[in-house]
Amino acid sequence: MNENNWRFVKKRTAADGAVYVSADKTRYRRTGGAELQTEAEFQRRIADLGYPVPHVLDEGVTDDGHYYVVEESLGDQTLHERAVASLDGSPDLSDDVVDTAGQVAARLLRAQAAHLVQPTPGTLRQWLESAGFTQNVFQENPDLDNTRTHTALDDALDHLETVPLVWGHLDYGLPNVLSTGVIDWQHHGLVPLGYDIVPALEIIAFKGGNKGYAASPGQRGRYLAVLDNASLNATGHPVSQNLSAYLLVKALFFLALMRPTDPSRTDKHLKWQYRRHLFTKGLEQYERTGTVDTAHFPGLEEFAAGHSTGDHP
Repeated sequence: MNENNWRFVKKRTAADGAVYVSADKTRYRRTGGAELQTEAEFQRRIADLGYPVPHVLDEGVTDDGHYYVVEESLGDQTLHERAVASLDGSPDLSDDVVDTAGQVAARLLRAQAAHLVQPTPGTLRQWLESAGFTQNVFQENPDLDNTRTHTALDDALDHLETVPLVWGHLDYGLPNVLSTGVIDWQHHGLVPLGYDIVPALEIIAFKGGNKGYAASPGQRGRYLAVLDNASLNATGHPVSQNLSAYLLVKALFFLALMRPTDPSRTDKHLKWQYRRHLFTKGLEQYERTGTVDTAHFPGLEEFAAGHSTGDHP
């Protein structure tokens, strides 16, 4: 590859390597190691299944021994970037972003539903442990590794027992969605149908307002209605009925790797306590009503105000 044809974009997150864009912005080039090669192989496979993902155009090894992959561009802006750019004084997402998110998610759901994967014993629990990073969460928060937590998680697994398994993203959200597809499949694996897409607007709440935008109740309802329509046509069942079980797992996911090792980093300590609070709040909701409603989650600033006065553990 001619390095002069590529412009550096950023270092890759959660992996070694970097991202480059071609001069005409029609291709992206990523560098990395064995994990990137595995991702590219998976991406080729699901592209052949009709998943809305970038097509892999080229691959090889750089002069310094790193693996690279070249893939088609799906556009200049992720939906996260579009959401930030469209802020006009209100924190609500633009309806255009919500509608586009629904269209892309429905395309992904239809492709996933057309290629179900036969489960093996223990597959669903393996998904819970990997999707929720449960080993890390309980290691960093041993007080949460208790009967109460496991009872709720077991109930969620029972609720999902009949949901078909599909190949999924595992880190799906607006930062990985563009108007024509979904990027960054590094953390792929088997998931219950809908786990990627159903909570996509709800998980904005776990960022505590730091994204600068939020989804209104009406927008969340409209988004889920689009997914339910696609799911009913593909499977005969509304996929939104699993939202609360998925959010319980997402609450674990957002708590993972949060406990700070440097006691002087009070900012990181606050975020860790905040995510603990959201998990316990979601757990309480699930125990009481069988649902998790992120509309009742406090923002980070609200939590911090209460935390500083001793209102939170």
